[in-house]
Amino acid sequence: MKQIIFFFSISILIFSSCKSYQAKTYDFPKPVDTTDKPIERQTKKQYSFPQQGVYADNLFDGARLNDFKFIQEDLYQATISPENFPINHSAYYAFRVWSDSPKTIQVELNYTHHAHRYPPKISRDGKNWEALDSNLIQLSTDSINVFLTLATNSDTLWVAAQEIQNSTHVKQWCEEKSQHENVLLSSIGKSKMGKDLLFLDIHNADVKKKDVIVILARQHPPEVTGYFAMQAFIDEILKDQPLSNDFRKKYRLLVFPLMNPDGVDLGHWRHNAGGVDLNRDWAYYHQPENRHIANFIVKTVKQNKSDVILGLDFHSTFWDVYYTNREVPEHIPYFKEYWLGGISQSLGEETNERPSNLGGPVSKNWIFTQFNALGITYEIGDSTPRDFIKEKGKVSATEMMQLLIFKGK
Repeated sequence: MKQIIFFFSISILIFSSCKSYQAKTYDFPKPVDTTDKPIERQTKKQYSFPQQGVYADNLFDGARLNDFKFIQEDLYQATISPENFPINHSAYYAFRVWSDSPKTIQVELNYTHHAHRYPPKISRDGKNWEALDSNLIQLSTDSINVFLTLATNSDTLWVAAQEIQNSTHVKQWCEEKSQHENVLLSSIGKSKMGKDLLFLDIHNADVKKKDVIVILARQHPPEVTGYFAMQAFIDEILKDQPLSNDFRKKYRLLVFPLMNPDGVDLGHWRHNAGGVDLNRDWAYYHQPENRHIANFIVKTVKQNKSDVILGLDFHSTFWDVYYTNREVPEHIPYFKEYWLGGISQSLGEETNERPSNLGGPVSKNWIFTQFNALGITYEIGDSTPRDFIKEKGKVSATEMMQLLIFKGK
């Protein structure tokens, strides 16, 4: 009988221990239903018009083209639809077009929901991108659709709302970073469609009781400018220089560079393969991406008796802005004020901070409620110059490291 009680007690202890490593749920003041919603997938195909000698396709990860039609003469219509509805105003598109001989064609971007948002980028190789000349872009009379004038030939012309950074590109970047002696690359779980949730563990020396900074990116597929800032931010932390080297000895970064690999590769405007905005699923973790990442972070810090002191979630919107909480967490007091002030002074720009009360189940609120730590949604404008994005990412990292090394907890 004593043996039965002993084994029963051990089982209860193991069960309780496993449960303690899971992220806590939280009833936010503004709840959101993040259970699965149906999505409509685009048909992957090549559109051929042999009489006109013009072709288009969406046969690559990160494409978004729901239909492509010949209208008249050199005019074609590309239909762009979201994965489901209602949805955020993020009318994303990406396709390729070419022709048998050199010619100039017009392509109308026909949006079935919302209106034109992203100025088009073009590429001849899918790697090097430039903005399409504004003189070749014309809004329709209702200001919803847009007409693009494109010079085509037998070489493929890529046309996209933003530079394509699909899961393959992100993995290549992660593998490059993993060559650094202080970086470990792994997968901490699978997305809804079975893609790896990539994780970079950045630190030097023992991780026990080491304070943790959480870095998130690409919850929303088209938001590559925030992703570019995150890349520059991480590059600065990995430099071989006294400040960066000291920082990696004192702190640990848990980096999740691609939270939504399914949505990115499916060319979604906003949601994951479950038809859900992942940055509204930080309460009950209905989606596997949030559940795996949230539980992994909680388990990691508890096993190592660490504290999460800061969480930065990189996004894109119409302009550069920092979304913060009015609530003051117990870790690193006054960090936000000094950090944003330092970035502003270094870049010579006014700080655009938008503080708010604790509201919906977004990542910055999760960081606060889960760890009583500072969470910031770091937004970069859709059309912010790419060189400035790199500089801002670099400066942001430098200011953070200086504050945490010299001012600390």
